[in-house]
Amino acid sequence: MPASPAQTASFSIATRPLSIDAKVEVTPSGLLAIAALVTGILLATSVLVWTAKR
Repeated sequence: MPASPAQTASFSIATRPLSIDAKVEVTPSGLLAIAALVTGILLATSVLVWTAKR
């Protein structure tokens, strides 16, 4: 099976005191890992909010 191409995203912003350039390359398996991490963070946050409201 051929390797899947990486997805690329870039971001650039410039203001007077500073400028930022960022570039990210992620493979499809990396996107799945990121999605799993974000899901875990959201689930943990919802449990904390639910517990705090009790």
